[in-house]
Amino acid sequence: MTHPQMDEFFMAQALAQAEQALLLSSPNPRVGCVITSADGQVLGQGFTQQAGGAHAEVMALRDAAARGHSVRGATAYVTLEPCAHQGRTGPCCDALVAAGIARVVASLGDPNPLVGGQGFARLRAAGVAVDVGPGAEAAHALNIGFFRRMEHGLPWVRMKAAGSLDGFTALPSGESQWITAAAARADGQIWRARACAVLTGVGTVLADNPRLDVRALATPRQPQLVLLDSALRTPPDAAIFIAPRACLIYFAAPLSPEIEARRAALQARGARVIHLPGADGRVDLRALLRNLGAHGINELHVEAGARLNGALVQANLVDEYLLYLAPRLLGAGRGLADWSGPSHLAAAAPLAWHSMERVGEDVRLVLRKP
Repeated sequence: MTHPQMDEFFMAQALAQAEQALLLSSPNPRVGCVITSADGQVLGQGFTQQAGGAHAEVMALRDAAARGHSVRGATAYVTLEPCAHQGRTGPCCDALVAAGIARVVASLGDPNPLVGGQGFARLRAAGVAVDVGPGAEAAHALNIGFFRRMEHGLPWVRMKAAGSLDGFTALPSGESQWITAAAARADGQIWRARACAVLTGVGTVLADNPRLDVRALATPRQPQLVLLDSALRTPPDAAIFIAPRACLIYFAAPLSPEIEARRAALQARGARVIHLPGADGRVDLRALLRNLGAHGINELHVEAGARLNGALVQANLVDEYLLYLAPRLLGAGRGLADWSGPSHLAAAAPLAWHSMERVGEDVRLVLRKP
């Protein structure tokens, strides 16, 4: 293989490592690393662990040591710029230099404006050759929420819904179990598991009493729950409190003894209850997203009713739509989002097709704002 072909080949392996961090590393990015010798032998590989644990580069160095390999003079393929700052773990660029790595090939630079580029600079200053670019598109896709938060202070907002071919998510009575089949529901659990947090509204809690956790597959962490409850109507015995995870509840009602009593009851269940009123008496959605970004939320997975969905759509706050369509017609029922919409077709917000895939009996559509 030529030099560029080898870089693409081993970066593909590093990306495969990064995919193993998909359900694990948030809020840290999903990063993989593969270390190779000059003759193309894989010496070690690894991926970023849970927050506070080892990063991909350190895992790959440990793997090489466990195999009895020296990495002096080797090349490290890593899907994101090695970090250069001291956090809960030490700088990865220093670990690579200390191990004697001669060359680093990275897919992308670190999007954090406070640290981006410093890892490469320290590697080059230590005499390590650095090349950037192979696998960039795939590495960015794996970390689309991390890039959004680092660059804009906001999470990537993904709205998930399941419905009939004619666009209804439930019958007029509210019955919706189950429009889509088991395979689509299982697939939706994977998307829920990869998110940092799941957002829903109090209407969904009161109507369905869902848990909104991940139970259909083994996962090393549960996504946080984010609940919009303007008047704090959530019952303290709601099923959302069953799963051990962080829970953020945002409300908008004016503070009063009654509201403070409801707040205390929910806090007693372990929730963090935040007052974030908007001009319309509801939770300020834009401020909500900024607050979630400050809380380290990269990907926000929305599973809500038509009212909250509609408010997010109306405010143009949805980045991606994850839609499952079943091959059945309901003729009438509840829609995806309750919003006023454009007054004429030319004003309709365009979406770009990202993917279309058959999932069991149903179809999964992913669309994004262009």
